[in-house]
Amino acid sequence: MKQDSRLARMIHVLIHMALLGGRETSETIAKMLNTNPVVVRRTMGALKRKGVVGSEGGRGGGWALLVPLEALTVLDVQRALDDGQVLAAGVSEDHPTCPVERAANAALVDAFEQAERTLLREFAELKLSTIAERAMQDAAGSQRATHLDHQA
Repeated sequence: MKQDSRLARMIHVLIHMALLGGRETSETIAKMLNTNPVVVRRTMGALKRKGVVGSEGGRGGGWALLVPLEALTVLDVQRALDDGQVLAAGVSEDHPTCPVERAANAALVDAFEQAERTLLREFAELKLSTIAERAMQDAAGSQRATHLDHQA
């Protein structure tokens, strides 16, 4: 099953945008993600429709972050990209009259619903600023480790 990595990729982009001043072109973002600027424009357009980013054309234009990381949650980004379920695993409908299939489907649906509620709650509490802070701490730790390695 192919995984949808848009959420992780857009969180990555939005945090970089905030750390680098808040504005980037589709071409720069495409290079960051190893993709095509058309794909970037399509995905960023979804974020624009939800008010997360804005865009300006022409020289000096690009995508601008409109919401500070402190006010932006992972759930906000997820909902901007897709209003559907986060966990999109399905059930079998090959034999709807089979009691085993019905029982298996019921058990799976219950588990999926519980997992979805938990995940959405976690996404709603996780701010992009927290992820940015983790990244900065990790970068600082990496720099200290590199500095110590060079002193040895």
